[in-house]
Amino acid sequence: MHLNLKRPIAFFDIEATGLNITKDRIVEIAIIKVNPDKSEETYSIRLNPKIEIPAEVSEIHGIYQKDIENAPTFEDVAEKISQFIADADLAGYNSNKFDIPMLAEEFARAGFETILENKKFVDVQNIFHKKEQRTLSAAYAFYCKGELENAHNAFVDTRATLDVLLKQLEKYDDLQNDIDFLADFSKGGNLNLVDFAGRLARDEKGNVVYNFGKHKNKSVANVTKEEPGYYGWFISDSTDFPAYTKMKLKEEMNRIKAEIPVEQKSVEKQKKEAGPIDLNQLEALKAKFGK
Repeated sequence: MHLNLKRPIAFFDIEATGLNITKDRIVEIAIIKVNPDKSEETYSIRLNPKIEIPAEVSEIHGIYQKDIENAPTFEDVAEKISQFIADADLAGYNSNKFDIPMLAEEFARAGFETILENKKFVDVQNIFHKKEQRTLSAAYAFYCKGELENAHNAFVDTRATLDVLLKQLEKYDDLQNDIDFLADFSKGGNLNLVDFAGRLARDEKGNVVYNFGKHKNKSVANVTKEEPGYYGWFISDSTDFPAYTKMKLKEEMNRIKAEIPVEQKSVEKQKKEAGPIDLNQLEALKAKFGK
């Protein structure tokens, strides 16, 4: 079976120094881009994260500090990767929760904040969990009738993810061989996420809302009225929210400010320009008018 594609889709997997999207870094990325004509292009590289790889993490994916000492950084290859996936949608295993937010954060640090926008994202794990509730190795065994050897090697995991999706399409009649459908089906929740880390979302009315914490499900506009300092705290350097998330929140705040009526802006401007009340001048006015 082949994927029914209107445009390319890039299956990818990353290995990193850990699971913290804002603090950890990518050490390996592998991509298999499938084109509408059924041809494939591949890209795989190890990267120097510029931070130490914890020993316990190296034991999982098999990449040690000595393996990447002379490797390029993500910033060195960001342009090449962005060009490789520029025309493609993205797919992976647990990619909506980890790989895509991690990749978005690396791109943001390299100055490519919007490279992942306007793409469809197919998460093969979400499809699998909705159908069978298993891990990637179990998914491979279940669908492909084989044992996944050398798991946690980025390229092996990427190839396995592509093979699993093709088998899923063969097995389930209700799965449409269409990337738009698969992207919608593999979403992890009902809300339409605004950022890749899932901190911001859109409610049923289309309002941007906070998707966590004490203001969960409250619109950014309403929270700004109730607690003006919350926005400043959110985007400050003291928080570890992803750079992409902060950028999307700033965009929403700029939109909110742009919708403030001209009259209200004028009044607020006059208040700022007027400055504090001069008490001596106030007393003089009282004496003059007998107030």
